[in-house]
Amino acid sequence: MTSNVKAYRAAILHSLADPAVVGVEASYEYFEDGLLLVEDGRIARVGHAAELLPTLKGVEVVEYRDALITPGFIDTHIHYPQTGMIASYGEQLLDWLNTYTFPTERQFADKAHASDVAEIFLKELLRNGTTTALVFGSVHPQSVDALFEAAEALNLRMIAGKVLMDRNAPDYLTDTPQSGYAESKELIERWHGKGRLHYAVTPRFAPTSSPEQLALAGQLFREYPDLYMHTHLSENRQEIEWVKELFPERTGYLNVYDHYQLIGARAVFAHGVHLCDEECRRLAETGSAVAFCPTSNLFLGSGLFDLNKLEQHGVRVGLGTDVGAGTSFSQLQSLNEAYKVMQLQGKKLDPFKSLYLATLGGAQALYLDDKLGNFASGKDADFVVLDYHATPLISYRLQQAKSLAEKLFALCMLGDDRVVQEAFAAGQSVHRRD
Repeated sequence: MTSNVKAYRAAILHSLADPAVVGVEASYEYFEDGLLLVEDGRIARVGHAAELLPTLKGVEVVEYRDALITPGFIDTHIHYPQTGMIASYGEQLLDWLNTYTFPTERQFADKAHASDVAEIFLKELLRNGTTTALVFGSVHPQSVDALFEAAEALNLRMIAGKVLMDRNAPDYLTDTPQSGYAESKELIERWHGKGRLHYAVTPRFAPTSSPEQLALAGQLFREYPDLYMHTHLSENRQEIEWVKELFPERTGYLNVYDHYQLIGARAVFAHGVHLCDEECRRLAETGSAVAFCPTSNLFLGSGLFDLNKLEQHGVRVGLGTDVGAGTSFSQLQSLNEAYKVMQLQGKKLDPFKSLYLATLGGAQALYLDDKLGNFASGKDADFVVLDYHATPLISYRLQQAKSLAEKLFALCMLGDDRVVQEAFAAGQSVHRRD
C-alpha cells in the first residue's frame, strides 16, 4: 500500500442508525480492540484489529491505549461571532440580543477582527472534537470570508452564511433585501461547493427580516443546488408572540418560513422548543431539520425541548451548542445538559442515542450522511480520539463501569475538551491535546 494509507488502533464505536427507529442494540457497532484504516482522507475499512492487522503490509499503525475512537462530532447550530460573549450574564433571548449580541457582532465589520475570531472559534471546535458545524456569521460578508478562509486552510467540512437582517436591529447591523441578496449571492459563488465548504442562506429569525427580505431569501435558497437554509424557530414564548404581531396573516411561526419557501431539505431550524404537532408534521414531510440546543435553552430560560415528540413525527434532529447563548463548545457537555432536559420531562436519553445525535444524527439532519457520521467505507475520515484517563475522576469512574453503555454515559456526563486527545479531518490531524 502507498504512503497515504494509515491505520488507527483503539476501541472504536460508531452509530449505524437511529436507536428510536431500529432499537438500541442494532443502532451501533463496537470493537473493543478495533482498527480504522484510512486511505486518501477517507475511511477504507473498520473492524477488529486481530482480523485486519494481518492484511496490512507496510502500513503505519498508530495505537492509542485506553482510548475510544468515534466519528467527529457535528454541531448543527452555532454562532461564531458570539465566541467572545459566551457566558454573558442575566438576560432572556430578546434582551440578550440587544444587550450583548448586537454590540459584539458590530466588530465583524473589521475583516482582521473577524479573521482573529474565526481562528479562535475553529480551534475551540476542534479542541472539543467537533469537525463539522453549521455556523452563523454576522451581517458582514467579510465575516463569512474570514471563517471559510480559516476552514479551507484546515480542509474542514463547514457550512456557514451571512446573516440577513433588515429590520428590528441597530442600523449598524442591518442590510436591505437587495444588498442581502446580492452579498449572499457573491459569497455563494465564491465558496459554495469549494473543497468541503457549503453555504447557508441565513435570515437571523423572522422578526429581523421584512417580508421582502424573506421572499428574496427564499428565492436564493431555490436558485442553487444543495444550498442550506439556517435560522431560528420557536425558541422563546415572547419571541413567538412577537412573530404573531409582525405576521398576523400567517397561521404560525413555521408558516412564515413556509410561506416564503424557506423550508425543505437542508433547511435547519435552531431550537424548536415550542412546536405544535402540526408544525412537527410539516417539518417532517418537508425533510427539514431542527437543532436541539440544550445548554442555550436552559441558560436563556427558553424551555425544555421535546425530543420524543419530534421523533414520533419523524423530524430530523441534530445537536447544537448555540455558542454564545450556549455555554460550551463541547458536544459532550451538550449531551450532559440534554440528558437533564429529558429528565425534567420524565423521559430518558439513552447514551447510544446521545452518540447518534452528536454524529450520524447530525449528519442526517444536514444531508451529509453519505459523507459523514460513521465509519462506513468511503466516508470522510473525520474522527476523534477520546482519552479514558483524561482526568483522575473520569479514569476512576470508568474503572467502575460494567458495560459499554455505562462507560459511554459517564463520558457524556463528565467529559469536555480535556477528553479529546486528537481530532482528524479528512484523515489529517487538526488538533492534538498538549
